[in-house]
Amino acid sequence: MTFTWILFTLMAAFMQAWRNAFQKQLSTTVDVYGTTLARFLFAPIFAFGYLAFLYNQQPVTSEVSFTHKFWFYVVIAGVSQIYATALMVKLFQQKNYAIGVGLAKSEAILAALVGVLFLQEHLTAWGWVGVSIGAVAVFLLSKGRQHTELSIKTLMIGLGSGLCFAITSLLVREASLELGMLPFLHRAAWVLCSLISFQCIIMLIYLGIFSRQTLYKMWQRLGLTFKVSVCSFLASLGWFSAMSMQSVAIVKTLGQIEILFSLLISAFFFKEKLARTDHLGLWLVIVAAIMVIWA
Repeated sequence: MTFTWILFTLMAAFMQAWRNAFQKQLSTTVDVYGTTLARFLFAPIFAFGYLAFLYNQQPVTSEVSFTHKFWFYVVIAGVSQIYATALMVKLFQQKNYAIGVGLAKSEAILAALVGVLFLQEHLTAWGWVGVSIGAVAVFLLSKGRQHTELSIKTLMIGLGSGLCFAITSLLVREASLELGMLPFLHRAAWVLCSLISFQCIIMLIYLGIFSRQTLYKMWQRLGLTFKVSVCSFLASLGWFSAMSMQSVAIVKTLGQIEILFSLLISAFFFKEKLARTDHLGLWLVIVAAIMVIWA
């Protein structure tokens, strides 16, 4: 099982890096809300198909029981992930692709802080050193385009995105644990289907009422929207499956390899150049997350 969660996490990090890249492309012609919806639009089809495949390959006789807590976790996690995605799209418009991903990856540090403050988890002195290093990394990554002064707006958007992603990850694991009688893959699949269906429905209702023009622009770039949804489904499948087997903090620490994937995509796909402080900041994010987990 140890090897399995590692594979799921690596797949999630790789597909998420590409999903973010396609979202950055889509955001040039589609607004923040449409780019956010693209993440969920086609994903439910694949999610329910995957769930049916699981039950066909490994039939389960125990009945699925969806508790009130399960739906509470799903709704709050769904809303948090929508906000996290919207903020990250805004982040792409503030900075380049790799830096945007790096700032959003404050998620691992913020998850550790939320765990200490609200989930009665303990963080050692070395853990707080890791958090401090992470704060330095966020500072380096949030500097303006000319790298001469701190951009408070970029900093707040990045921290907001990271915090919302951290809340989502923690609640996804809690929702999965509510389905404890099922095998871990089935639990992850049910959470995945429930979460993205909820997100897709509320985003379609919102845009259908308030911004039909956004839906039209998405239709004009249907191919790119489809790529975002497919990559999003595969990334979520990886994250949810890994987090049903392992703690969120450990999964998200290994998931920091996404930053390396993002650097490669930024350099070779978008032809973007990073300043020396950007490279340092990106690497410090990785170091900080690892220190928090080792502590």
